[in-house]
Amino acid sequence: MSNRLENRTAVVTGAAQGMGFAIATVLFEAGAKVAIVDIAEEAVVEAARKLDPKNERSMAAVADVTQKEQIQNFIKRMKSTWGRVDILVNNAGGALHTPHLLEEVKEEHWDLVLNVNLKGAFLFCQAVIPLMVEQGGGSIVNVSALAAHWRASLAGVQYTAAKAGLEGLTRQLAYDWGKQGIRVNAVAPTVTLTGDRVRGLWEQKSEEEQQKVLSAIPLRRLSTPEEIGSVVAFLASDGASYITGITVDVSGGRYLR
Repeated sequence: MSNRLENRTAVVTGAAQGMGFAIATVLFEAGAKVAIVDIAEEAVVEAARKLDPKNERSMAAVADVTQKEQIQNFIKRMKSTWGRVDILVNNAGGALHTPHLLEEVKEEHWDLVLNVNLKGAFLFCQAVIPLMVEQGGGSIVNVSALAAHWRASLAGVQYTAAKAGLEGLTRQLAYDWGKQGIRVNAVAPTVTLTGDRVRGLWEQKSEEEQQKVLSAIPLRRLSTPEEIGSVVAFLASDGASYITGITVDVSGGRYLR
């Protein structure tokens, strides 16, 4: 079976930069039409231009993943423009510049991280699944983290809780909607050098601290956003047609330690 994505339409949230943009790029290079969704208008327009200068297979869309009405309006636009949504990648999220020490985490930090990472994925799935049912199927890939079923290195309990919830959402949706031809999976990266915050936190570590992290990874290096994107593209493709309800660790073997 092919891992190519010609004649497929894909939506990637939080895709104006970093991991999301890398995922969007891999999907685009595999042949898909790609809608880049983000809350930052200038950044999302620039990302779409960078991805597809001819504007033949891309769409820039501004939407807050925590706002149901904005999501529904975007899905209506997708349906009227491209007719369908074959692939949904719920990437929007992260630690969102919140503290990682328990005593410093405030209620608003907890709410922000849970809302963007978990509620946002739920709302997008809720909006997209009826369209996927109508068209005869589709693939959803949620971007989780190794923290969801292990622990976090650069984030706090609000992040691990949100990502654990995301993996639960993945399993339940896969069970509920498999009979409708909808596959739902997740990918779980470990530390990936994407985004200013993660790079900054990594660079703040001493060489000794960095080596301690790397020594716990059998492949002895951090992952790249493109490596995560490749796994997302595989899960979205026909090559993964009998895979649903799982989380794929993309961690260089770190979970083995």
